[in-house]
Amino acid sequence: MRDLQPHIVLGQPFTEAVRYALDVHGQQARKGTTIPYAGNLFGVASLVIDDGGDEAQVISALLHDAMEDGGGRPRLDDIQRRFGDRVARIVDACSDSDAPDPEKKKEWLTRKREYVSHLRHLPEDCVRVSIADKLHNARAILSDWRRDGDQLFDRFNGKKTGTLWYYGCIVNAFRSPRAVAGVGGREPRGGAGARHMTEQAAPVAARAALPLVSASPD
Repeated sequence: MRDLQPHIVLGQPFTEAVRYALDVHGQQARKGTTIPYAGNLFGVASLVIDDGGDEAQVISALLHDAMEDGGGRPRLDDIQRRFGDRVARIVDACSDSDAPDPEKKKEWLTRKREYVSHLRHLPEDCVRVSIADKLHNARAILSDWRRDGDQLFDRFNGKKTGTLWYYGCIVNAFRSPRAVAGVGGREPRGGAGARHMTEQAAPVAARAALPLVSASPD
């Protein structure tokens, strides 16, 4: 059988993005754990590659939290200078805050409501990266919940009710016709990510006995 060629060849920009991502996030751990946060970045990038993403989308996956958790709008301006307008636009679309100081972010529920509304209007090339980010997070939550039970939600700002509400809204947003309907007979926007997202996020809520709903938490 003839060897197939990869659909994407990652070059020097990707290598530079790896270094950049580690410079920004290398000292961070996943919330409530000792797991290096870089694992999330590489995990999201892997999902984007597997779903057919191009190099700009893969780079954006590596940098998807750099503005939100690594310097705000000045960080995004630096990403634009180094990696171009398209990467900066996708990173911006995946972020719910541009505050340089994490202590000055908007209140958690306000940010999440705004982001859910924003999801329904994402440009097509941003959808793949956003879905990959939420899918990777949902898988991590589900894995930790199976091990730790409901106490895992104590690590999140939204606690149990807010976290499950948020992921329910995300699932609904990516299930919407605009987010996942095929275009011209092609694979749905974002590839198979929306279906996988639903499969992974729904059990988190179902097994915690809280429905996935789009109403705001109390």
